[in-house]
Amino acid sequence: MSEPVRIPISDVFDLHTVPPREVKAVVEAYLEEAGRLGLKALRIVHGRGVGVQRETVRGVLARTPSVAWYGDAPAEAGGWGATLVTLL
Repeated sequence: MSEPVRIPISDVFDLHTVPPREVKAVVEAYLEEAGRLGLKALRIVHGRGVGVQRETVRGVLARTPSVAWYGDAPAEAGGWGATLVTLL
């Protein structure tokens, strides 16, 4: 079995390369690692589409205790195709 792929953690996470069935687990892991690294302001890019990825991401954010706030990014940062997140 191959090793998992290591993805560098930054304040922007683009989900376009993540298979839909893995989004929930990947976002949970990303939030945990971002918090561990001391990042406070994040942008998760999920795309516009029909809103399925957006709802999955926001479902994770809603039940993550370290999330202080989340909402649509401004138009220049992706609009409703990205979610801004503030961690405690």
